[in-house]
Amino acid sequence: MEIEGREITQVLPALAMRGIVMFPTMTLHFDVGREQSMKAIRAAMGKDKKIFLAAQKDFTVETPENDDIYAVGVVARIVQLLNNGKNSLRIMVEGLYKAEAVRYDLTGEYYQAEVKRLYDNDVLDADDVQQEAMMRAMIHSFDEYVEMIPKMPEEIITTVLSQKTVKGMYDKIVQSLFLQVEDKQQLLEETDLAAKVGMLVSVLDRETSVMGWERDIYDQVKDSMDKNQRDYFLREQLRVISAELGEGDSPMEDSMYFSDAIQNIQHITDEAKEKLLRECDRLYRTPPQSQEGQVIRTYLETVTDLPWDTVTEDHNDVARAEKILNRDHYGMEKVKKRILESIAVRTLAPEIKGQILCLVGPPGVGKTSIAKSVAEALGRKYVRISLGGVRDEAEIRGHRKTYLGSMPGRIIDAIKQAGSRNPLILLDEIDKMSADYKGDPSSAMLEVLDPEQNVSFRDHYLEVPFDLSDVLFITTANDAGMIPGPLLDRMEMIEMSSYTREEKWHIARRHLLPKQMKKHGLTSSMLKVSKSALYALIDGYTREAGVRQLERELASVCRKAARKIVSGDAGSVSVTGKNLAELLGVPRYIDSAMEREDLVGVVNGLAWTSVGGEMLEIETIILPGTGKIQITGQLGEVMTESAQIAVSLVRSFAERYGIDPEFYKKNDIHIHAPEGAVPKDGPSAGVTMTTCLVSALSGMAVDHSVAMTGEITLHGRVLPIGGLREKSMAAYRRGIKTVFIPWDNQKDLEEIDEVVKEHIAFVPVKFVSEILDRALIKRSPVATAPALPKDKGVPEDLPAAIPGSETPAPLRAQ
Repeated sequence: MEIEGREITQVLPALAMRGIVMFPTMTLHFDVGREQSMKAIRAAMGKDKKIFLAAQKDFTVETPENDDIYAVGVVARIVQLLNNGKNSLRIMVEGLYKAEAVRYDLTGEYYQAEVKRLYDNDVLDADDVQQEAMMRAMIHSFDEYVEMIPKMPEEIITTVLSQKTVKGMYDKIVQSLFLQVEDKQQLLEETDLAAKVGMLVSVLDRETSVMGWERDIYDQVKDSMDKNQRDYFLREQLRVISAELGEGDSPMEDSMYFSDAIQNIQHITDEAKEKLLRECDRLYRTPPQSQEGQVIRTYLETVTDLPWDTVTEDHNDVARAEKILNRDHYGMEKVKKRILESIAVRTLAPEIKGQILCLVGPPGVGKTSIAKSVAEALGRKYVRISLGGVRDEAEIRGHRKTYLGSMPGRIIDAIKQAGSRNPLILLDEIDKMSADYKGDPSSAMLEVLDPEQNVSFRDHYLEVPFDLSDVLFITTANDAGMIPGPLLDRMEMIEMSSYTREEKWHIARRHLLPKQMKKHGLTSSMLKVSKSALYALIDGYTREAGVRQLERELASVCRKAARKIVSGDAGSVSVTGKNLAELLGVPRYIDSAMEREDLVGVVNGLAWTSVGGEMLEIETIILPGTGKIQITGQLGEVMTESAQIAVSLVRSFAERYGIDPEFYKKNDIHIHAPEGAVPKDGPSAGVTMTTCLVSALSGMAVDHSVAMTGEITLHGRVLPIGGLREKSMAAYRRGIKTVFIPWDNQKDLEEIDEVVKEHIAFVPVKFVSEILDRALIKRSPVATAPALPKDKGVPEDLPAAIPGSETPAPLRAQ
C-alpha cells in the first residue's frame, strides 16, 4: 500500500543478530547481552512488542555501523522475556513477516530501523510433476545431509518429511538446519519460491560434499594411524588446546613460521635451504617440551635472524669520505690516501671484493677510530670484534649445535649484530691471537679473510654456507711480526707511525680537549687551556707513541677545573704552562742535565717495541779484574751475543783508539741497559754496545745528541735492521740531532715523517768505524772510565782507519 506515492514504513526497535538469521513463521529462543539491544527489547515491550531482527555481517564486531548489518530481516513479536541477570536477557520471538530496513538509526540509546514490509512470491508456476520433483530433490539433499550429522534429532527429521507442500518443506528445512549465515541470508532475501528451492538444494549439496571430504580425510587418517601417527594426532589436539588456553609454544606453529621465513630467503643456496627445511620438519615432529625441540628451535631462530638479504647501499663519494676522515683525524695522510683510493676504485668497479686492510702501529694512534670513520664514510654498519686473547678456534667458527650452550662464532654474531650482509667489521688486535690445545684461531681466520673462500664461509653452528664476500674487513695490530705469515699474506699492511709533538698538539686542541670538556660538563668560558699548557702537558707528563695518556691527563685537568668551579673557588679556570704543575703535580719527565752531557760509557741506542720506538741507553764501566764480562738489564740471548761480538771486535782494533790490547785480561767489563725490569732483546743494539765499549775503554765521551741503531758483525760491518720509522720517532721525541743507521736502510728513509727529517740528520754507515769516528769526542772533561796505563793513553792523532772505513772526521772534538 502506498500513501502519496510512498510505501508505508514504520520505525521499530532493532536488534543486530550475531550468527543467527531469523525467518518468518519461525520461533526462536536466544540470549541478549548488548546494552543497546536490551534497551531495544524493553522499548518494544513498552509498545506493541514488535522488533526488527537483522543479521550482523561480522559477528566479531562489538559496535556495528550501518554497513555492518544486513538490510533485509524479519519483523518479530516478543513472546516471552526472562531476566538471566544484570547483564543479559533471554527472549523468545515469533517471526511475523519479512521486511527491509530503509534506514538505521544507531546513535540513540537503542538501535532503531525504519522498515518496510517485503512480500515473497510463494505461488509456484509449476505443475504437480515439477512440484514433486522439487520435493524429491529437497528430500534427497536433506537425507544426504542428515547422514553426515549422526546426532540430528529425530523429531526434526520427522517434521521435515511429513510436509506435503514445497513451501512447508522449504520452511522446515531452513528453520531446522545450522547453515552458514551468508547462505541463510541469501535464502531470506530471495523472493521467488522456485529459486529458493534451487538455492537450498545447492547449499545442502555443497555442505554434504564438504562434510564428506572431512569424513574421508578423517577415515584415511584413522585407518593409516600407527603409534607415531597417533602421537601426532594427540599432539595436534594438544596444540589446539594450548593455543586456546594461551599456554606454551607449539612446535607445529613454530615450524610453519620458520619454514615460511626460510622460503623467503633469496641469498642462499638450494642445498642450504633444503637442509634448513629438513630441520623445520624435525621440529614439527618433536614434542613441545623436548630438549631436542628447544635445540632445533634455537638453531632456526639464529639462522632466520641473520640478514641474508639485507644490504646497505655504499656511499662511494670520495669528497664526502675525505671530509669525514679529515674531520675525525688529524694527520695520517698515508692512511687516508689509501682509504680514499679504495673508495675511488669501488666507484669505478662496485663489484670488486677482497680488499682487506691491516692497520699496524703502536697503541693510541687511532687505528680503531679510523675504521669507524671509514664505516661512516661508506654508509656501512660498523661492528668491532676484539681478538685479543682469543685462543679457541670455536670463537671464530662457532660450536657444533649438538653441544650444550653452543653458539655461532664471532664473525656470524657480528653479522647478526650489524643487521646487514655487508657491514664493516673491525678485527681488533689480530696479532694478539694465540693457539692452544683447542685449536689455532689464526688458521680459522684464513678462510674469513680469503676472498676466494669466504664466499661460502661455514660456521660450525650454522652448518650452511654464508657469503662474507660483501663484508669489508679491516684489521689492526701492534706488531705485524706476531701475525702468522699465511694470514699476513691475505692483508695489505698500512703502517701508522707515532705522532710527532706538533701532531699531538693539534690532536689535543681539535679533538681531545673538546671531547673531555663536553664529557665533564665544561664550556669554553669555564675552562681555557693555552698553547703553552698543551706543549708542557705533552713534554712533561706523557711519553708515548699515541695520545691515550695525553687524553687521560686532559681529563684530569678537566676534573680538577670542575672541582674548583663547583666549590666556588673560581668562576673559570685558565691553564697555562706556568700553572699546569699546580693541577697535575710535578712533571714526570724532565730532561736531566746528565742527558744533555757528553758522558763516557753512555750511548743512546734505539729500540723497537710493539708500542712504538724507544730510546735505549747502554752503559758500560771498566773495573780492575780478571777479564770477566757481566751483562745486566734483562738482556735476551741475541743482545748477549751482540755484547760478546762487541768485545771481540774492540779487541781487533783496540790500538786505534788508544785501548790496551790486553784489556780483556786486566779488567772486568760490566754492560748494563737501564730499566732493568723491562726485558730487552734484538740484534740492533750491536753498534750501540760497540760504541759504548770503545768509549769506556778509551775514556772518550760520546756525543749526547747522537743515537744509533744497527746489527754488528765480527768484521765491523753494520747490517740493516727493522722498525726505522718507530725508532726515528723515539729519537725525535728525545731531541736527538743525529742518528746513525745502516747503509742498507736508506730506502726506509722515505717512510720517515717529514717533520722528523727536518730535525734529525740521518747518517747511513757501512762500518762501525764510521760511527766511532763521528760519535766519539777526543777528550772529555767528564770521563769516568778508569785510566788506562800511561804508556797506552789516547794518542793525539788517531791512526789510520780500520780496513773498509771511509775515515770521516769526528763529529765533534774538545
